[in-house]
Amino acid sequence: MMDMGKNRIGEGVQTIHLIAVCGTGMGALACMLRDLGFEVTGSDQKVYPPMSTFLEQKGIRIMNGYRAENLNYGPDLVVVGNVISRDNPEVMEVHQMGLSFCSMPQALNHFVARGKETLLVSGTHGKTTTASILAWMLHEAGQDPSFMIGGILKNFDSNYRLGNGPYFVIEGDEYDTAFFDKVPKFFHYNPQIAVTTSVEFDHADIFSDLDHVKEAFARFLSGLAESCLLLAFDGDKNIDELINACNCRIERYGKQNDSPWQLGDISVKPPWTTLAVMKNTRPFAKFKTRLFGEHNLLNALSVIAIADHLNIPAPIIGSALESFEGIKRRQEIRGQKRQITVMDDFAHHPTAVHETVRAVKSISSSGRLIAVFEPRTATSMRSVFQHEYAHSFDMADLICIRQPPQVRKIPDGQEFSSEQLVTDLKERGKEAYFFTDTDAIIDFLVGNARPADLVLIMSNGGFDNIHLRLLDSL
Repeated sequence: MMDMGKNRIGEGVQTIHLIAVCGTGMGALACMLRDLGFEVTGSDQKVYPPMSTFLEQKGIRIMNGYRAENLNYGPDLVVVGNVISRDNPEVMEVHQMGLSFCSMPQALNHFVARGKETLLVSGTHGKTTTASILAWMLHEAGQDPSFMIGGILKNFDSNYRLGNGPYFVIEGDEYDTAFFDKVPKFFHYNPQIAVTTSVEFDHADIFSDLDHVKEAFARFLSGLAESCLLLAFDGDKNIDELINACNCRIERYGKQNDSPWQLGDISVKPPWTTLAVMKNTRPFAKFKTRLFGEHNLLNALSVIAIADHLNIPAPIIGSALESFEGIKRRQEIRGQKRQITVMDDFAHHPTAVHETVRAVKSISSSGRLIAVFEPRTATSMRSVFQHEYAHSFDMADLICIRQPPQVRKIPDGQEFSSEQLVTDLKERGKEAYFFTDTDAIIDFLVGNARPADLVLIMSNGGFDNIHLRLLDSL
């Protein structure tokens, strides 16, 4: 750890400054701290709407750019985002001034989670959807939950909430915490109930391989308190291996006959999906939801299990699932023009892309499914999944692959090739096309999309606002 001040949260804190405040998590934390009555400021290198205006409307003063003078007023505490390096000008000023500092998880634990029962969702995939369903179900059950989640819940039009109830819902992210604390964020929480949805290789910028990822999850799972309840997905061989070291109570959920919580019969009549749930081999209840795709139903199943443990009756579970409106950027329909539907999704890992394409295909039988993909993450812009992506689009009818927008950030010899992916897709008999920029994709889709087609656009970034631009062009 760098000797740069005091890595602690002192007493009598009134003023708090956040470095990298415009990130999704840090922005939510800033708002929560402001709602709790603290005087909050923040800085970032790219301050622009909508996050900048949203924070300013909350009464949070935002500085554009990282500068030592941003700390001249001497805040009682500085929260350092995980994208910040030790040579950041404000970090160096924290050292010079001897200010107290902490990471985002430390701040959440101290100011938000303290005195509450933490319900944590971990896993390579499905964290945001699972945590969102859980937060809404607790709200519908009158539990007035607090939460901070990596997506905007449509039911709340927010990714955070401060409630007066006993529960705090959080995603247990395996990404590292801060430059002075290079361990996954989930090590910082002490959950009463935890979920592990999946364990796969991801975040190639900080993990070297799957074993490295499993090592992090093993430390997390083995460190759960004996009193904790772990809901572990039963269809992941990595989870099967890792839970052997757990000291806590474990319940499996999924599709295996011997799991306490089992997904039963499923029927789809868009926009509704009906699912049957078995508990200890006996029928538990049937539920109706706007969620579709087996991966989303499995996420919902883990929440149903948690709700039952929290003594939430099945009718309330059912009403919450039926009224759950979803998360922005998760299979979100952005509009329809010329009877062509444009859908946005956050999928970027090859498994997530595969499951999203499969789920969306199940509701697009009247027309073609056109999959549009932008490799943009630190993992997807690397060649580590070059061959795996070729199997992710099997259920798409037409595929558009964009050149990675920031490939220069990837070390030489490790770059992902969109052109090679298109070649591999064609060898698998798929109709696939390579594009160097977003404008070319829009032009292609305007000329080739037909009525009843569904255009599924997948990226973890803004993708040059392709969704609205395509709708305008159509």
